[in-house]
Amino acid sequence: MRKYIAGIALLVVLAALSVPAIFLTDCYSGDDSQAYVFIGQGDTPASVKSRLSEAGVRATGFSLLSKVVGYHVRPGRYVVRRGDNLLTLFRRLRNGQQEPVNLTIPSVRTMDRLAAYLGEHLMLDSVELRKAFSDSLFCRQYGYSVATLPALFIPNTYQLYWNVSLDDFMKRMQRENRAFWTEERTRKAQAMGLSHEQVATLASIVDEETANNPEKPMIAGMYVKRLRVGMPLQADPTVKFAIGDFSLRRIWGSHLTVDSPYNTYRNKGLPPGPIRIPSVAGIDAVLDYVPHDYLFMCAKEDFSGTHNFAKTYKEHLQNARRYTQALNERGIK
Repeated sequence: MRKYIAGIALLVVLAALSVPAIFLTDCYSGDDSQAYVFIGQGDTPASVKSRLSEAGVRATGFSLLSKVVGYHVRPGRYVVRRGDNLLTLFRRLRNGQQEPVNLTIPSVRTMDRLAAYLGEHLMLDSVELRKAFSDSLFCRQYGYSVATLPALFIPNTYQLYWNVSLDDFMKRMQRENRAFWTEERTRKAQAMGLSHEQVATLASIVDEETANNPEKPMIAGMYVKRLRVGMPLQADPTVKFAIGDFSLRRIWGSHLTVDSPYNTYRNKGLPPGPIRIPSVAGIDAVLDYVPHDYLFMCAKEDFSGTHNFAKTYKEHLQNARRYTQALNERGIK
């Protein structure tokens, strides 16, 4: 009997000594120096424990802590670092101490693509985002129409919480937009007689014309010239947008007849809104456009991504013939 009691006592002592060890030793054993655990709205303490295990955390004792201390699940993106113990990690989860996401707004061509991107990087549903971005009442809440909404987003990197609500996300984008449009940028836009949204619209066309940032102020200057003399912009990228086919390598006469307010061959002035989320370089290129007398441009026949500019239509036709010949030689249709 004495041996039996001594054995029980030893087990109790060993258990008492091992419990703190479970909580206070390193709990992360992943290959990388850190890992992220994503906890959603429907998660429970049991599912959180599973997520921790999947991330490389030795979660033995997590259920005990949850029951004894109490754990109300808080959705979010949490970091687990090498050297963390289970007690430290549990406190982080219990207090909702999330790790922010460095979210870079991309300069994408459609709001559907932006919705898909945000759905991949935030706890936002891409289907609901697409519906919201195409809802005029939703857009109006933030000072935009469905057509001008792309002008709200400035392609920079922002720190956000993964579980940010859609309203909080949109309000953050509003604040960032206001911060971007400094007094100097606003003054330049006003001197051109354009609103912020109109500058963004023109910048989106310039961005579609070239990826060569040094040339963008020249292209912007040509379109500003056309606007001022009352000439249609005749911008091929707006036709692609109107058709909805961004894979087109050549624009034919049949494409120019598309009935759309975005067809700048049939309609004078700017289209209703941006044809993509404009880049910062594109916006600044419009604001700092190069004044000149060129009214025409055509892609160079060397496919360098830059353009030949012309003052007269006759000169433009010569440039166009060289480019068309280069396309034909390469079999581009």
